Formats: sequence, C-alpha cells, structure tokens
Amino acid sequence: MAATVEPASLHDHCRGIAHRARQAAIELAATPSAAKAACLRKAADHIRRDTAAILEANAADVAAAPSYGLTPAQVDRLLLDAKRVEGIAAGIEAVADQADPVGETIEESTRPNGLVVRKVRVPLGVVFFIYESRPNVTADAAAVAVASGNAIILRGGKEAAHSSRRIVASVRAAIEECGLPTDAVQLVDVADRQAVGEFLAMDDLIDLAIPRGGEALIRRVCSEARMPVLKHFTGNCHVYVDRAADLSLAETITINAKCQRMGVCNAAESLLVHRDVAEAFLPRIAAALGAQGVDIVGDAATRKLVPSAGAATDADWATEYLGPKISVAVVDSIDAAIEHINRHGSRHTDAIVTADAAAADRFAARVDTACVMVNASTRFNDGGELGLGAEIGISTDKLHARGPCGTRELTTYKFVVTGTGQIRS
Repeated sequence: MAATVEPASLHDHCRGIAHRARQAAIELAATPSAAKAACLRKAADHIRRDTAAILEANAADVAAAPSYGLTPAQVDRLLLDAKRVEGIAAGIEAVADQADPVGETIEESTRPNGLVVRKVRVPLGVVFFIYESRPNVTADAAAVAVASGNAIILRGGKEAAHSSRRIVASVRAAIEECGLPTDAVQLVDVADRQAVGEFLAMDDLIDLAIPRGGEALIRRVCSEARMPVLKHFTGNCHVYVDRAADLSLAETITINAKCQRMGVCNAAESLLVHRDVAEAFLPRIAAALGAQGVDIVGDAATRKLVPSAGAATDADWATEYLGPKISVAVVDSIDAAIEHINRHGSRHTDAIVTADAAAADRFAARVDTACVMVNASTRFNDGGELGLGAEIGISTDKLHARGPCGTRELTTYKFVVTGTGQIRS
C-alpha cells in the first residue's frame, strides 16, 4: 500500500523529495554519457532478474483492478507478463543505445571581437511526471530521464502502485550499484492526492511537469502547475482514405490502426473516406471491422452504405474511444478531410492512404497534428517505432516539444561564451 503522510507534514515530505531530486539533477547533469548508458544497461539486467517479483507485484494490481472500475482496455494497459517485462528491459537498453544529446553543440559562431559563442544542449533539470495505470511507463520515463541527465519524480496511479514500486526498486538498485545519484529516480509513494498539488507549486525546484493520463488529470495539472507543462492530451487519431488509395492497402492500414491494440493513444478512432471510393470501400471495411468486434457510428452517407452502422453524434467525432468503436464519415474532397481533422482531432496522429504524391504532400502540410502518417498505420507514432528508444509521452503541444518525447526532448540549451579578456565598451 502507498505510504500515509500526516497532512501537517505532507508539504515537508514532498519538499524533501523535490530537494533531493534537485541535488541529484545537478550531479547527473555532469555524468559522462558512458556512465549513464552503463547504468541503464544495468537497470535492464535488474528488470530481467527481478521478473518474478515484478509479475507478483503486477498480479496484486490486476487483482485490485475491479475495485477501481477499470475498463478492459485499462486492464490490458496494466497487465504484465514475461514478454512485456522483457519488452520493458529491451526498451531501457534501446534508450541506452541512443546518442546522448547532452553536451551537443547546436550552433557555434565567432563574433568580430573574438568571442566564441556556442549554444550547448543541457538537461532540463527536474521533471515531475504524473501518469496513470501503465507500469511500463514507469521504466520508460525513468530511463529517458536518466539518459538525458534529468532527475525524475514519478507519481504513478494507484491502479499500478505495486508494479511501479517494484520496477522503481529495480532501477534504483542499478543506479546505486553504478555510483550515480539514486535520487535521480524517485517514486511518490503517498496516497494523498494533495501531494500532486504540493509538487505543482514547487517551481523553484521542479523545471517541468508532464501529465500522462485522462483529460481530467491533464487539465488539473495545467490549472495548478507553476512550472511549464508538457501536455499529452487525447489521441483522437484519424485515417483518411483518399480517392487515389489502394483499397486493399487502405483496409490493411485501417484494421491495424484501429485493432492492433485498441486501448492506446495512437489507435485510430475515426475513419474518413473520399466519396469517390466510399461505395467500394465502406462495405468491405465495415465487414473487416465487424469481424474484429468493432462497432461503427457514422454520418448519413456511411449509414446508407453500411446499414448496420449507428448514427454518429457531434460528440463522436471528437471522442477517443480506446475500445471497439470507430466513427466514420464520407468526405467530398481531401480538403474536407483536412478540415474535419483540424476541427475534431486532438493533434496526435493522423494518416492518409493515397497513391497520389501531391495529395499526400497537401495532407501533410495542412493537417495540424504532431505526426502525419502517409500510407502507414497510426500505431507507428511511438518512441520505439520512430527510433527514440523509449518515450516519456507523446506531446500534443507545440512548445517546447511535439510528438514522441525521448531524451532530446528532455533537454534545453545554454549559451557558453568564451573570450580572451574582452570587455564591453
């Protein structure tokens, strides 16, 4: 169970965690790349060695899931097995294999007076990460933070409390063995929700807050945080089937985007079909989706071609179902598809299926989204799939990072100016 802290001492307790994180961040910022990578590989070894203990902890979380009212999609996110634990370890190793962004010279110039001006990439410092019932995210976030020289304060959901606690224990054991600051990774093991508010007020110690979970959580963090917030809002992802699409390819991409794993943010929730191919495509995709147990709600044109489809409401076009339901609309043009996505989408991931390069370019340029997929499934908007190793989230913001956030996205820069005694006149 999570620790209970008396209200009178909650502020001091949280302040102590943040202060230790700040001290760890200062030390970790100067840690050599090789030492950070070796530490992460050691953490992956610990995760593998501790698989039985992690699965035992996860079983306790899964057993408690009904009492929290978790949906089947949420239970799937929570559930670990040996394969998923191996995936966690492999994800940490993939982060270790990434080039270290810290210390990179982004720009360099020499002024007329001889001053050498360099813009150098540096860690952000301390990250407060609030997330819900996905224990693999605990390991991913810790790995990305350590690799980028940041300390991280993890505030996981109660649904995965046992799993997260055990994973963090494995990671911290590896950090300690490698002689790095153990408090670079800390788990807030306090049940009181007021603890979140305490951390969100500590802009003198915490540099960035990242909420990853439901919209209510994100809106609370945005409302209360005194430091910048990197937001990961809903994944209302679209697949648009253009008039020039290969319909077999469109079917394959749509089924994968929607059905490969439904309870994740990069699963497709809406399908748009050009009117010129709707009669040929909609009945076949409806049958394919039906075979996967997916219900369709659609506009009048869709319901005419797919009589089994329900009527879509205005709310459906903006809904992230995270389950076996999809909204479908027939559009008159690519511009109508773009307008629909920009009005109803969540700026997460949107795909076009087309053999027309000009249409693909138009879609990519005009859709306001973090990731555009051309003839590929929305499910590829993922740190691992896009070569980042692992991610701490997929930002639907535009500042300071957008899309999957890996090590590079947890850095900023400083100017380092070197002179030979110059003074300003």
